[in-house]
Amino acid sequence: MDISSGEDSDISESEMEEYEDKYYEKLKNGNYKIKVSNEKYTCPFCPKKKKQDFLYKDLLQHASGVGKSNSDKRSAREKANHLALFKYLENDLRGTVGSSSSSAAAAEVEDPLSGCDHDEKIVWPWTGVVVNIPTQKLEDGRSVGGSGSKLRDELIRRGFNPLRVHPLWNYRGHSGTAVVEFRKDWPGLHNALSFEKAYEADHHGKKDWFANNGVKEGLYAWVARADDYKSSTIIGEHLRKIGDLKTVSELMEEEARKQDRLVTNLTNIIETKNKHIQEMEQRCSETSKSLEALMEEKDNLSQAYNEEIKKIQVSARDHFQRIFSDHEKLKSQLESHKKDLELRGVELEKREALNESERKKLSEELEENAVQNSALHLAALEQKRADENVMKLAEDQKRQKEELHNRIIQLEKKLDQKQALELEIEQLRGSLNVIRHMGDEDDMEVLEKVDASLKELREKEAELEDLEALNQTLIVRERKSNDELQDARKELINGLKEISTRSQIGVKRMGELDSKPFLEAMKRRYNEELAEERASEVCSLWEEYLKDPDWHPFKRIKLEGGEEYQEVIDDEDEKLRDLKDQMGIEAYKSVTSAIKEINEYNPSGRYIISELWNYGEGRKATLKEGVTFLLKLWDNAKRKRGMT
Repeated sequence: MDISSGEDSDISESEMEEYEDKYYEKLKNGNYKIKVSNEKYTCPFCPKKKKQDFLYKDLLQHASGVGKSNSDKRSAREKANHLALFKYLENDLRGTVGSSSSSAAAAEVEDPLSGCDHDEKIVWPWTGVVVNIPTQKLEDGRSVGGSGSKLRDELIRRGFNPLRVHPLWNYRGHSGTAVVEFRKDWPGLHNALSFEKAYEADHHGKKDWFANNGVKEGLYAWVARADDYKSSTIIGEHLRKIGDLKTVSELMEEEARKQDRLVTNLTNIIETKNKHIQEMEQRCSETSKSLEALMEEKDNLSQAYNEEIKKIQVSARDHFQRIFSDHEKLKSQLESHKKDLELRGVELEKREALNESERKKLSEELEENAVQNSALHLAALEQKRADENVMKLAEDQKRQKEELHNRIIQLEKKLDQKQALELEIEQLRGSLNVIRHMGDEDDMEVLEKVDASLKELREKEAELEDLEALNQTLIVRERKSNDELQDARKELINGLKEISTRSQIGVKRMGELDSKPFLEAMKRRYNEELAEERASEVCSLWEEYLKDPDWHPFKRIKLEGGEEYQEVIDDEDEKLRDLKDQMGIEAYKSVTSAIKEINEYNPSGRYIISELWNYGEGRKATLKEGVTFLLKLWDNAKRKRGMT
């Protein structure tokens, strides 16, 4: 369908939105033919364009570029119908794109290097050049132009995803040019090439800019290459400041080398971790065997203790049984003897009536029997008291043995904490074993020995507690003294900071980077003014590296004749090696000296700290040296005041 029939007159900018909606409805109704095949599409509004067949993604980019173009060559009607085409492709045709087209587009996204000459030198990091930016002249003759953020937002909306847009200024103001910075990876290269192709498709590429075809209108853009980098224009100067010329092949080889190095490092780390795991497993195995042996020994001790307790209980039960049986025998004998005496008393009473003489004899016998009965009664009472004493003694013995048993349990609980008392506990156990073989008369003596041992044990525990309390007191005093010394050292450092004297004792900033080697290295490449600027930039970069806790360019080496390790600078570190190659050995020494000082004096914070320093001997100064130096300064000041 011819779109010019009846619509030859152009429209105003205010009518663009209305015409955009109108063309969008026509596209939805099928008035224009867009799809040529499953993968090919055509632009119905550019019938005279040489390239008629587009992929879906290319047609979408073409519609967006023309519709959002700032060029005055594009009419408002042309922008409106291309915006309608872009809207139709986004909203209505995206879901109908064939699988082959999708796979082709995906392949194109996944392979950003397709269609790119791998041996062509391109400015890296990937950078685009934008020229013919509209500017205005002020009264003072200087030129001003739009901000870089506005152009960056527009490029982001068009899908090029730049990081930033940097307008270029000189002494006359805005130069009308800008550089577009993309990401350093392969997707960034893909975005840069897409950015270039979009402007080439709109006839605003590099060839169009340098073609002699009249006045140029709108923005022209392309990807910066070797000729741009080497040019003497403001663009070339800026490109040489921010980047280098590299080919895609060189970057791919460098990336492959880094990947190989990373794989090697990761392999070494994995091997180290595996060795560490094997050592830990071996230690766990040894610990498990040791624990099993200890548990077995504990079970044996527990079993032996239980058997010993059973033997003691059986012996005590047999002893009590013998005491009760002996008591019953004595009681039965006394009863029998008492009955015999009563029978004899009855017989004597019967004989009392026979004769007087016999009565006297009987009276004497009765008295004798009475005395014997009294003695027997007393003996019975004494036996009863003896029985009670025996029962009480048996109960006391049982209670004392239970107390000994409880003491042994308490001592065994303290065995894990105070192994030094193991001998006393074993002696108590031996005392209990002896009780099993001793009689009643010897039990009290054994118990007294056990009580003496326990008393000695308590005295040793008290001594141990006193020693621990004394040790804790000394630790507290030592910490307090250390805190006071550190406070005094800080005050001394703060005082010496205010005294600007070059002497043997002073304050040194540990971890501070010396910028002189960097300045000397830059002077060999650039003039003095540019060298200072570049040296400042490089120093700032390395100061940030020094603050980075993830950068640790050290390796551990084993000292000769021992098992100790020492940290030294890793000469194979990539950053340090590049620094030595690019800046020289003096800059390398400056950075390694600073990182050594940070690693020694502030490894956790990674920032510069002030330290009292003996410059004469090149070491950390003692507090005594600092105080002595300060007193000398004070004496000198007093003498000077006395002379004046």
